[in-house]
Amino acid sequence: MNSCVLMAEIIQEPQLRYTSDNLAVTEMLVQFPNSQKPEDPPATLKVVGWGNLATEIQQNYHQGDRVIIAGRLGMQTVERQEGFKEKRAELTVQQIQSVNGSFISSSSTPRTPVATETPSRPPTPQNELPTYEPPRPTPTPATSTVNTPPPAKNYEPQPSKYQPVEEPDPDDIPF
Repeated sequence: MNSCVLMAEIIQEPQLRYTSDNLAVTEMLVQFPNSQKPEDPPATLKVVGWGNLATEIQQNYHQGDRVIIAGRLGMQTVERQEGFKEKRAELTVQQIQSVNGSFISSSSTPRTPVATETPSRPPTPQNELPTYEPPRPTPTPATSTVNTPPPAKNYEPQPSKYQPVEEPDPDDIPF
C-alpha cells in the first residue's frame, strides 16, 4: 500500500474548485525540510484533497499553518510550455491534522481531535491518561480433559527386558 505521512507548512492558501460532476477538489502547496542541513532550501509538494475533505481543508486550514498530512504519494506528468513533459510528485490527502490538534479525516466516521484542552479542569497527569487498547484478559490455568493416572507414590525400578550387550575387549580380537 502506498502511504506517506508528512509534517509540513502550508505555503499556498488552499484553492477550492469543483469538477464537472460537482465533486470538490482542493489544491495547495506545502513545504518541508528535505535534508538534515539547515542551509538546504525546503522542498515543496502539491497536495490535493477530494470531496468533503476538500471543503473542510479549504475552510479550516490556511497559509502558514503547520500540519501533519497522511495520504497517497503519486507522480503526475505535466506538459511544459517549452514542449517537454515533466513529472511532479503529488500527495492525495486521506487525513490532515493541525500541529495544534484539530483533525480531519476522509473517512465517513467522525473522529475526535487528538489533543483538546478544556479550561475548566486541570490537565491529566501522564500516568493517568486513558489507553485506547482493549483490556487484556487475565490468564487462567489450563485444565486438562485427558485421563492421566495419578503419579506413583513409591517408584521402584522395573527390571529391563533388554540385556546389555557386552563389548569385546580390544586385546582379545584376533588379527
